[in-house]
Amino acid sequence: MAHYSIGIDLGTTNSAVSWFNLGENKPRGREQTMLSIPQITAVGTVEERTLLPSFLYLPNDQEFPAGSLALPWDKKRKDQIIGEFARSHGSKVPMRLVSSAKSWLCHAGVDRASAILPWQAPEDVQRISPLGASARYLGHLREAWDHQFKKDPLADQEVILTVPASFDAAARDLTLKAAEQAGLPRVTLIEEPQAALYAWCEAMGENFRKLVRPGEVILVVDVGGGTTDLSLIAVAEKDGEAQLTRVAVGDHILLGGDNMDLALAHPISQRLAADGKKLDAWQFNALTFACRQAKEQMFSEPKLKKVPLVIPGRGSSLVGGSIKAELTREELTHVLTDGFFPKTPVTDLPETARRTGLAQMALPYAQDPAVTRHLAAFLTRQARALANAHDSPVKVTGQTFVHPTAILFNGGAFKATALKERVLEVLNQWLKADGGQPAKELEGAELDLAVARGAAYYGWVKQGHGLRIRGGTARAYYVGVETAMPAVPGMEPPVKALCVAPFGMEEGTQADVPPQEFGLVVGEPTRFRFFASSVRRDDRVGIMVEDVAGNDELEEVAPIETNLPSKGGNEGKLVPVNLQAAVTELGTLELRCLEKGGAGQWKLELNVRMKE
Repeated sequence: MAHYSIGIDLGTTNSAVSWFNLGENKPRGREQTMLSIPQITAVGTVEERTLLPSFLYLPNDQEFPAGSLALPWDKKRKDQIIGEFARSHGSKVPMRLVSSAKSWLCHAGVDRASAILPWQAPEDVQRISPLGASARYLGHLREAWDHQFKKDPLADQEVILTVPASFDAAARDLTLKAAEQAGLPRVTLIEEPQAALYAWCEAMGENFRKLVRPGEVILVVDVGGGTTDLSLIAVAEKDGEAQLTRVAVGDHILLGGDNMDLALAHPISQRLAADGKKLDAWQFNALTFACRQAKEQMFSEPKLKKVPLVIPGRGSSLVGGSIKAELTREELTHVLTDGFFPKTPVTDLPETARRTGLAQMALPYAQDPAVTRHLAAFLTRQARALANAHDSPVKVTGQTFVHPTAILFNGGAFKATALKERVLEVLNQWLKADGGQPAKELEGAELDLAVARGAAYYGWVKQGHGLRIRGGTARAYYVGVETAMPAVPGMEPPVKALCVAPFGMEEGTQADVPPQEFGLVVGEPTRFRFFASSVRRDDRVGIMVEDVAGNDELEEVAPIETNLPSKGGNEGKLVPVNLQAAVTELGTLELRCLEKGGAGQWKLELNVRMKE
């Protein structure tokens, strides 16, 4: 029996672990209960930190002295560095540094199970897959826990692992695979904005009911190191009790603190170039890392006016040749506030057009850096979707966008008070112009630790305590079905999308697709296409969406490539089947194919096929 509920925030930039003693059977109150994570901070030095930077450095065999990379539970460690020293040393040797593994894990344009990181590293550098890197971070956290709680190994506890609300089914399934590879075979997923709200509810206690009332709409804005995540949660009342329902999530937007660090580094690099000190790519990486450190220092020390920056020189005299610069408070505020949170009307949507016909293959970063424009697009698009939904808990009649009544900030970017104030200012300008009332901030959030703490608290809520956020799947899911038609030269049969899981389908439930004439290809390699929609809220299981080509309400997710086993000589033939969909307790989607009039059963999961 599990003694603890463990919340793990596997972040793009930082990871954290929080724990909740289930045996006490009561809320934790204000104590932190955060795991102190041992990690290498310098050669031969191990320190405990609350946050584990999500960076992996892959050293060569002769780079460090024997024993200098030892950890308390592994005295012979020499093949990897995870955490603070990986981040700081890796900024000087970026070709051996793995970063943003979480962002790569949800990038459907690459094989996420192949050794592709560090991205574009030289051939002689060891590489690892995004899946493998995520597993190593989780493995480090498991080892740190097991070292401190020897009688209660992490694998035996109630483990809650967080993912962005915008993660699709494939990315969620890969996260579960990473946990399994790390020695955590049984984990439950929870969306990060929900975890942040759980943490706030826990911190507020019974005061929660005084601060948000039925009819309110909470907007969660989470800007972390690599991503911007948006969610809407409605507050309702049922049988006299408050009820929370997640009603919408945004797209996966690769826009966060990493972009901000680059934005700070560029003008400083230009100033240095004007003074005759042009930085090469290696030095610019070092400058970007220095800007990140300076940004975090000024976030934590509001009275600090400026921070000196030191960029290593190139050549035999690295110390004497160091280049010095500085980042001022005024520059920090201007670049981040006006650059990433400009004052824009709600009708001003993000730029999406490609600037050139040829682009370098890399992560699909957001092309528009303005978080406020992405927020405007999210609220406007969801207003249309909610207005057409028959059972929407949010009323949007006569509104051009969803009107939040409260906003909860999350993510390290909002340590800068000026950024929170700007988001509230812009949002309230939109609300005023659209005839709405001002939104309030839900204060008291722990920006770095909330997601891990909320995940641990959710493990306690699962046992029937506290207030549970409802919502089910954040999207409706569809499987592609090829249209039967005569062969026409140069023309492929159109693909229809069959709804197999409606928006909001709860974990632990299943649904039978109404009987139709479906044939399943077995006994030979085949490919299944899947689609998702965050705006088609009224589609029910069995609804068929006609030709998916050009349908902007559907987004194609990673396909499944497989060879389903055959029986009785039916290789390559179409086996008549009925379909059944299920959302597991872990939050993954299964599509079950049941042979008509026979015993054949096949199961498809929305994942990325692992290479043998």
